[in-house]
Amino acid sequence: MFQANYMFKFLTGGLGMPSFVITEKCDGCKAQDKTACQYICPNDLMALNRDLMKAYNQEPEQCWECYNCVKICPQQAIEVRGYQDFSPLGGNVIPMRGTDSIMWTIKFRNGALKRFKFPIRLTAEGSIDAYAGKPEADLAKLKQAGFFTHQGAGKAMPTIKK
Repeated sequence: MFQANYMFKFLTGGLGMPSFVITEKCDGCKAQDKTACQYICPNDLMALNRDLMKAYNQEPEQCWECYNCVKICPQQAIEVRGYQDFSPLGGNVIPMRGTDSIMWTIKFRNGALKRFKFPIRLTAEGSIDAYAGKPEADLAKLKQAGFFTHQGAGKAMPTIKK
């Protein structure tokens, strides 16, 4: 097993399946302050080359393959190589985002296409108040012992029965 993992890392340069930008399609989100992929990347990996006005993944080895940048790109200029379990070697995974759903298209080596459609959300954007019904934070208690545990909330810690 060790040898197979070592060989995979050697052959792929230690990389997983990072996102990459198709420069012919990328328009740098028309020179806005931040590109859509920069805004959405949870690891802040996407950057904009202001000379070329093209986005790029500045640290591919840190990519989580979360597909956030792929799904949000308005030009469909970002791709991630699909894993073999759902997209065989040479296949392509293309998400197309609508206002209420994402259509995933899997293109296989032989040209066959499979499409899957999933809703984006069930509630209107911005309509959820994550802190509704929660008490206001008491910052004075922040450094007290047990503040972030069940005991801090006045509950007993679970015990293992013998």
